[in-house]
Amino acid sequence: MAARIEDYGLIGDLHTAALVSSAGSLDWLCVPRFDSDACFAALVGYDEHGRWAVRPTVPVRERRQRYRGDTLILETDVVCEGGAIRLIEFMPATEGRCDIVRIVEGVEGEVPIEMILDVRFGYGANTPWIAPAMNGFAFVAGPDAGLVRGSVKMDRSTRGVTALFSVKQGDRLALQFNWNPSHLGDPPELDAERELARAEQFWLDWSGRCTYQGRWREAVMRSLITLKALSYAPTGGIIAAPTTSLPEELGGVRNWDYRFCWLRDASGTIMALTLGGYLDEAIAFRDWLVRAAAGNPREMQIMYDLGGGRRLTEYELPWLPGYEGSKPVRVGNAASDQFQLDVYGEVAASIYLARKMGMPSREDVLGSWRALVEHVSQVWQHPDNGLWEVRGGRRHFTYSKVMAWVAIDRSVRLLEELDQGDAEGQRLLPHLRALRERIHEEVCQRAFHPGVQAFTQYYGGEVLDASVLLIPHVGFLPPDDPRVQSTVRAIERTLLRDGFVRRYATEHEVDGLPGSEGAFLACSFWLADNYAFAGRMGEAEELFERLLALRTPLGLLAEEYDLSRRRQIGNFPQGFSHLALIASADALSARTSQQRSLGSSAG
Repeated sequence: MAARIEDYGLIGDLHTAALVSSAGSLDWLCVPRFDSDACFAALVGYDEHGRWAVRPTVPVRERRQRYRGDTLILETDVVCEGGAIRLIEFMPATEGRCDIVRIVEGVEGEVPIEMILDVRFGYGANTPWIAPAMNGFAFVAGPDAGLVRGSVKMDRSTRGVTALFSVKQGDRLALQFNWNPSHLGDPPELDAERELARAEQFWLDWSGRCTYQGRWREAVMRSLITLKALSYAPTGGIIAAPTTSLPEELGGVRNWDYRFCWLRDASGTIMALTLGGYLDEAIAFRDWLVRAAAGNPREMQIMYDLGGGRRLTEYELPWLPGYEGSKPVRVGNAASDQFQLDVYGEVAASIYLARKMGMPSREDVLGSWRALVEHVSQVWQHPDNGLWEVRGGRRHFTYSKVMAWVAIDRSVRLLEELDQGDAEGQRLLPHLRALRERIHEEVCQRAFHPGVQAFTQYYGGEVLDASVLLIPHVGFLPPDDPRVQSTVRAIERTLLRDGFVRRYATEHEVDGLPGSEGAFLACSFWLADNYAFAGRMGEAEELFERLLALRTPLGLLAEEYDLSRRRQIGNFPQGFSHLALIASADALSARTSQQRSLGSSAG
């Protein structure tokens, strides 16, 4: 059985990523891209579906897992009977290759170790042909080939490859696994120590460029490193998470593929990267966004693949039992075909934010922007599937309407502040200002429920939705507006459970799915932001610190938190959660600085 979600560490090479448990089992790897088939899929199956374990054969007393400084090099100290070892794991960011390096270092005494390697291509469905190779073994099945090599004697087993060896104090034994297309020859063996030094220098150089100087810098830095690890270097796209079908409810059916790039995350991603001083990454992501969303706005999707591709057909893998029995395991995402109004606001907000942050403008954006604005003016009154991609039918979701307003508002701001030389745009300004006012007026009249005293999930409904906490974030209403304040109080009464926020009440069946889910971590960060906006700094910091305490020892966050089991759930690590953490740290830091400044002035 797979480990707890929070017991996994992430390693990656900016093309794909692997999850390694604190017990030394590599249980998830898709090759050669994040969205490729997995060759290690024990995370959502059993050992027989692919894993690579390196572990002592004597009783273990203690395990401690950490990253080596501000890098993506994973280190696990294991204290056991007779001694201690350190497992050092990373993926070299080498162009044209896909490798995992695992170095076993003897720290104390002498420790017997076993290696068990079961390679299963095609998400655990394809058993490879195995043959001896120089310093190891080769695996081949159809288009996929793997190669394990190392400085230890390996043997063929009934299912894969094994090795038994001992590590003494001062020893450093290297193991490496490589994937490559089966029609190509075996790649050269890596110099593990040289690659380790290169990987460490790469990540230290990258993290050393961080310009964030607010509070909670360590948490922000780890979140930025995680976002970098979720980025696909060739295109600049950033995936939501490197996993599929880690459940929102243990044993339930709310299991989705998150190895794609959501437009929903666009403006938050640009803000987080620029906040950290990573302008090159922000520009690369902006350019990916512009390319992905190019074309007729009617055909815009809510998510795309790493290259901006649109075909994300959803299907199930029936041979996999799912994480802790959570079936089905899904590949692809049918939500890509949904209609969501909020994506137009995200694209417009991102274009405006990029220009405001000083990014070079793109000539090809202007025509697309005008088409987007025209399309929003035609469809903003239509029902949609909403931010949460519900499968229970379209409605007039409040957040969707707010983001339609954002699309027009940011277009107005773009023309007023940054593109005053655009003659055609200037002629559009009166119409856009009027449309902006019309949308605003309708949302205030139809989305705010007098009986509930809150902006509800959808027009005419009485149920709450945490997405409305973003109303002050996007500038639709100021944080001190009485309607915003009463909405926050209503969410505290209905969606706040044990100190964390659910995104909506699943028992109302708006999403069309059985079962329930945990507290949505991004929504809890949004509530902390609202506390800070309202000057409730004690409550803001208390909630923020409570959320930080949920992070794994490696500083990672999944999508949700299971309140009853006190466990992280959902795909992991989740970019949306880390984006929200960065935004909250900045918001709370800014508010604290503002209060100090006001206090000094008053003194």
